[in-house]
Amino acid sequence: MVEDIRRVAVIGAGVMGASIAAHVANAGLPVVLLDIVAKDGDDRSAIARGAIERMLKTEPAPFMSKAAARLVTPGNIDDDLGLIADCDLIVEAVVERLDVKQALYERIDALRKPTSIVSSNTSTIPLARLVESQSAAFRRDFVITHFFNPPRYMRLLEVVGGPDTRADALDAVTAFADLALGKSVVRCKDRPGFIANRLGIFWLAVGVAEAAERGLAVEDADALIGRPFGIPKTGIFALIDLVGLDLMPHVIGSMAGALAPDDLFHRVNRPVATVEAMIRAGYTGRKGKGGFYRLNRERGKVKEAVDLATGDYRPERPARVPAIEEAGRSMEALMRHPGQHGRYARAVMAATLAYAALLVGDASDEVDAIDEAMRLGYNWKEGPFELIDRIGVDRFTALIVEDGLPVAPILRTAAGRSFYRIEGGIRQVLGLDGTYRDLVRPAGVIMLADVKRAGEPVLKNGSAALWDVGDGVACLEFTGKMNTLDPDVMDLIVRAVPVVAERFRALVIYNEGSNFSVGANLGLALFAANIAAWGEIEKLVAAGQEAFKALKYAPFPVVGAPSGMALGGGCEILLHCHAVQAHAETYMGLVEAGVGVVPGWGGCKEMLARWQATPKHPRGPMPGPMKVFEIVSTATVSKSAADAGDLLYLRPRDGITMNRYRLLADAKAMALRLAEDFATPVPPDYVLPGPSGRVAMEMAVAQYARLGKATPHDAVVAGGLAEVLSGGDTDLLQPLGEDDVLALERRVFMRLLRTPGTLARVEHMLETGKPLRN
Repeated sequence: MVEDIRRVAVIGAGVMGASIAAHVANAGLPVVLLDIVAKDGDDRSAIARGAIERMLKTEPAPFMSKAAARLVTPGNIDDDLGLIADCDLIVEAVVERLDVKQALYERIDALRKPTSIVSSNTSTIPLARLVESQSAAFRRDFVITHFFNPPRYMRLLEVVGGPDTRADALDAVTAFADLALGKSVVRCKDRPGFIANRLGIFWLAVGVAEAAERGLAVEDADALIGRPFGIPKTGIFALIDLVGLDLMPHVIGSMAGALAPDDLFHRVNRPVATVEAMIRAGYTGRKGKGGFYRLNRERGKVKEAVDLATGDYRPERPARVPAIEEAGRSMEALMRHPGQHGRYARAVMAATLAYAALLVGDASDEVDAIDEAMRLGYNWKEGPFELIDRIGVDRFTALIVEDGLPVAPILRTAAGRSFYRIEGGIRQVLGLDGTYRDLVRPAGVIMLADVKRAGEPVLKNGSAALWDVGDGVACLEFTGKMNTLDPDVMDLIVRAVPVVAERFRALVIYNEGSNFSVGANLGLALFAANIAAWGEIEKLVAAGQEAFKALKYAPFPVVGAPSGMALGGGCEILLHCHAVQAHAETYMGLVEAGVGVVPGWGGCKEMLARWQATPKHPRGPMPGPMKVFEIVSTATVSKSAADAGDLLYLRPRDGITMNRYRLLADAKAMALRLAEDFATPVPPDYVLPGPSGRVAMEMAVAQYARLGKATPHDAVVAGGLAEVLSGGDTDLLQPLGEDDVLALERRVFMRLLRTPGTLARVEHMLETGKPLRN
């Protein structure tokens, strides 16, 4: 299926169209990007060309690497529409006007090849209207592919087919989006807003209206409709600022105009005078001068929030919501809390979850599809039906009956039961017919969560576990907060190596947290430092070095499978793996300088070996260490897995998986391939420049300090790093072994950790999550 789509055209080089084209290029496919002819200048394709140039400067970056941009060919629809004749998928992303789209479709239909698929990125115009005047062949080949913004980062893709759409076109688009673009595809019915925006816009509309009418501070509202429900801390108002305050009247108006008069949406969609006044005054959210929150530069960049009652701005303040603590972890207790905060949480979330139930049989027949759409489209930790299960179906139904909200048929079907259950270690979901069905993963998908439901770990302690994922492959999982690394992790690694050697063929290091690992447990290190337990800290450093060496020289292949952040120690463990299969959105970096130390678990030695051996870099004792010094002293973090390859955090033989759900299966397959003829690596020797190299590195830092780009403690930390990377007192005739470089890492790490500047950095990072520039 995915091989059927090898070349793509995107028509419409606005924010969404251009970003879709960029993401197709991220997948390694050539893509044509077309827009109208530019009105000014000699370059008739300036609009599309300018979109590509802007994306190369945009943060967050639409392109995973600058090389991907070279796969995008700009053009215009007057001169270059003929280029679509070679394309297998043609994505329309032009202005949301039916007449414009239909006229374009007629031109596309005349030029495209018969086997091509045409799609629209619309979320406001029904598919039936889009194709009503088109040829029968066009209707058969037409689908809606609704990407979420930004397309590179948002994993949800809603796909809609019409009554005439051929099944193999839907299957080809689904396979392409899954395997090449890394999307989780949710099939939707041709209904207004499909799933995620239908429910998401409802949720935002009721959240704003209820806060304004109840006189809530926006900070309190965001705190309430955020983490207590597993929703990002942006909540309602910060999310609207992120999306664009000026867009809300358009999307709400479009939804209101498309929905039936008796739809619950009309009850919650109430105009808010303050919001209307803000939009008239030019407040568009983060992309402009601010929205519900703003940065007042005239007052020294003071963070401010709007008062919904008056429309005036005041200094932003921390949320004051005692109801959250009083309710504990119970959503129902929060929604039944007697104060105004509890009443607000109930008004918003009870209505939202009740509306989600009404969508079953309308927007989709599957509750798990609605849950997936909200998890991936709005980054909810759990979908609406998972939240209802946490409250209890019967208790939730009683709550909405009290509020006069409609009880959807699916809630009556689920009465006395739950939407999800575990049967024989398999997760099942309730259907419209009242029976449960197994939740079956697509072919080629393995989820550790399924393995954990079905069995017991091979080994386990408080911070890590070892699982059997089948076919002779074991999986090492970190389980601590943010997957930090501590003595328990090191202990389990040491215990796991002989177990895997005896009972398995290979090991994968993987977890399903938001981040692979953010590194060492800094809180533990700071506590030990505060009681002067320096010996214990040095033992932990040595234990990490030995554990990671045990993985590197294990008699079986070890494959790291990261996604999200792999920082500090999380990056170091990957550097010791025999291979890495990384999710495309992996952000790797040795960031220890940010907390005032050097990599202490072998990160320096592994990066030195890579940069000294790479054929694309100058040879000799100095170029490699200097490049590693540049990367590590600036705590450089890759912006993608592709970028990690440029930094040599990943090697050419390492792999990249676009779809997060397929990462474990891909890593397991790589591990089994390596196991066929695996040989333990030979320890390297290091020829390092010694004191002269150290002086050169310190001179570079001194220059940065003179320019104001390096702080005093930056210079101290960089001096320690220079000592490690230059090899200390060695000379060119004295090659060092791994243990020699590890000893240097350990010695410099411990020396820096004792300095007041480093302790201040560690404490500041723990308190704020941000590096201290001291």
